[in-house]
Amino acid sequence: MNQRSAERQERLLQALSGGGSLRLADAAMLCGVSEMTLRRDISSHESPLMLMGGHLVRRDDPQFQPIYDLQQQQGKRIEIKRELCRSAATFIEDGDTLFIDCGTSLMPMVSELAAWRDLTVVTYALNVAQAVSKLDGVRLILLGGLYQSVSQSFEGEDIARQIRALGINRAFISAAGVHLDRGLSCFHFHEVAPKQAALETAAQRILVFDDSKWATLRSAFYGSLDDIDVVVTHGRAYQELRGRGPSRLRLADIRV
Repeated sequence: MNQRSAERQERLLQALSGGGSLRLADAAMLCGVSEMTLRRDISSHESPLMLMGGHLVRRDDPQFQPIYDLQQQQGKRIEIKRELCRSAATFIEDGDTLFIDCGTSLMPMVSELAAWRDLTVVTYALNVAQAVSKLDGVRLILLGGLYQSVSQSFEGEDIARQIRALGINRAFISAAGVHLDRGLSCFHFHEVAPKQAALETAAQRILVFDDSKWATLRSAFYGSLDDIDVVVTHGRAYQELRGRGPSRLRLADIRV
């Protein structure tokens, strides 16, 4: 992104600081450039702006975040997710009780578990539970309630209490949005209570996310980076956390 493009986008971010949207034609007039120039400005995935129906909006505005599609997310950046989980799994020790969050980012973690002995996996995610159930020698605790197909996980008032009653060595946490100042967020409010209970309970809290989630806000907040002990990520997220993240935070990088 060149300097002029960055200056134009900063001006537009200020114009949208209160939320809402700005017609592309009006944005072009504000910046004194053509609509095509603005389209080029925001075509990069690094741009903090995006175009929706002829209007510019902030990417971090929860009002304009796309609906979560589990099947679509499953295939996104799968090789990166495998590498992230492979790195995260190095923190596991024999005999651990592990909390594995819902979503697609942590699914490759299950294939790494065979390398350790006497593990117990705690989850409220049906897809994680089904994969773990096929492993020999790994105990499974599936926390139940009302099934939510949109996230292949269970929702229930008792799930958080059950998590807090367990001795969890390591909690592997996923996020749909990670923001340096605003913290950790997800798409679905029914995920908040289990995530918060795991963060409160586990001896070590490990956040695993690919950098497409970085500097992004979703509708349901559940914690801050201060609640995390280890972050496993890569790319821009790793670089910015290394420079500006909480001093106590331990970072693990992957090379892609």
